[in-house]
Amino acid sequence: MAAKMEAGKEPSRKEVWTMFDRIADRYDLLNRLLSFGQDVVWRKRVSRYLPGGNRLKVLDVATGTADLIISMFQKRDNLESGIGVDMAEKMLDVGRQKLTRLGLDQKIQLQTGNAVELPFPPESFHALTISFGIRNVTDVSRALSEFHRVLKTNGRALILEFSLPDNRLMRWLYLFYFRHILPRVGALISGDGYAYRYLNQTVESFPYGRDFCELMSEAGFVSVTYKPLTFGIATIYMGDKR
Repeated sequence: MAAKMEAGKEPSRKEVWTMFDRIADRYDLLNRLLSFGQDVVWRKRVSRYLPGGNRLKVLDVATGTADLIISMFQKRDNLESGIGVDMAEKMLDVGRQKLTRLGLDQKIQLQTGNAVELPFPPESFHALTISFGIRNVTDVSRALSEFHRVLKTNGRALILEFSLPDNRLMRWLYLFYFRHILPRVGALISGDGYAYRYLNQTVESFPYGRDFCELMSEAGFVSVTYKPLTFGIATIYMGDKR
């Protein structure tokens, strides 16, 4: 399913990373405030679905300030190394500071990288993750194909993204918050009004649920499934490479 917007209303994803660089120093604070701390809970849930085995190598795409990859290494002891890629260098700088502070800078490396053209050879990683970033890429199908390419056989992709609740009342409350409250609070704290208008517009226009699962299947993933979180306002999508 996907909410439809008026023609011409969907914002451009081109060079969206420059927007994230502008709000890098307030990004983590706003995530906690605007999600009421649920973003931390959601990222911890992703760790549950990492594949089994030992000495896993993980790639986190659109890693931002590295919250997800840090959470995974804190929750799981079967991870050997990780790489986080993002186009927003200032976001990566914030992430590097956190890695150093937490003593994870020897296990996790952050570098510039584009989801639609990942700078890694095929069969490089046991798991690939991305949180709240897939809706920002310029070509979703191409990015999913890249995810499939760099995963090892029997590897798994885990995608955490916003979605829309099925319950009518919850959807109304959610959309009211996203359209009218979140943009104002985000603009007040970050100083960037566009960034938080962009957030609600992309969430409303992006495919979710079974529609997104179909995109993963078309990219070659099998056993594709999804797990709604917190009344369906976020969803974890899972797909394996065989």
